[in-house]
Amino acid sequence: MEPRIIIPKRIAQEFKDGDVVNLGVGIPTLVPRYVPEGVTIWLHSENGVIGIGPEADPSHKDVFLLDASKKYATIAPGGATFDSTVSFGLVRGGHLEATVLGALQVDQEGNLANWIVPGGKLTGMGGAMDLVAGARRVIIATEHTAKDGASKILKKCTFPLTGAHVVDMIVTELAVMRVRPEGLVLQEVAPGVSVDTVVKNTDAELIVPANVPQMPI
Repeated sequence: MEPRIIIPKRIAQEFKDGDVVNLGVGIPTLVPRYVPEGVTIWLHSENGVIGIGPEADPSHKDVFLLDASKKYATIAPGGATFDSTVSFGLVRGGHLEATVLGALQVDQEGNLANWIVPGGKLTGMGGAMDLVAGARRVIIATEHTAKDGASKILKKCTFPLTGAHVVDMIVTELAVMRVRPEGLVLQEVAPGVSVDTVVKNTDAELIVPANVPQMPI
């Protein structure tokens, strides 16, 4: 199963009806496709929307309605718009159930680096710093390895951090891992993936329980 299917499909099972959730760019934006029937999540956009809907049809776009990625968006029935002060007040006040973000690196201590590669173009981290500090749960949606084959799940991040000790859960195309006080625990493996494969592709020191179930997808 492709990473862009298995990762958001598994993360979508983490939410209950009525949760307010912020989604980062990339794989996180695919999560709403797989939310179980009967569960409605309210998507928050840092630029001032709760109830953000699908990307707008170009022929019916509202030039005044953009999401945080600067794409023309829609609003679900019951949604609302507000200014940035209220939006970041919701984030910093702990009113988001979760934020789902991509990662350049994430480590066994729950540190996250997702905004710049050293020496790369400096564009700023946007609202990610506030999101990882304010959301009740931080869920990372990322492929397990980088394009060069190096693990993105590390003992210690080497890139500039977005947040320190903020990550709760990591979901890749190979596994689900939870950051616990005792370390990084392997919770589930993807269908057809062995524990040995996960360990081989992980730089971090994984705590492996005696029985590791398959992702329920």
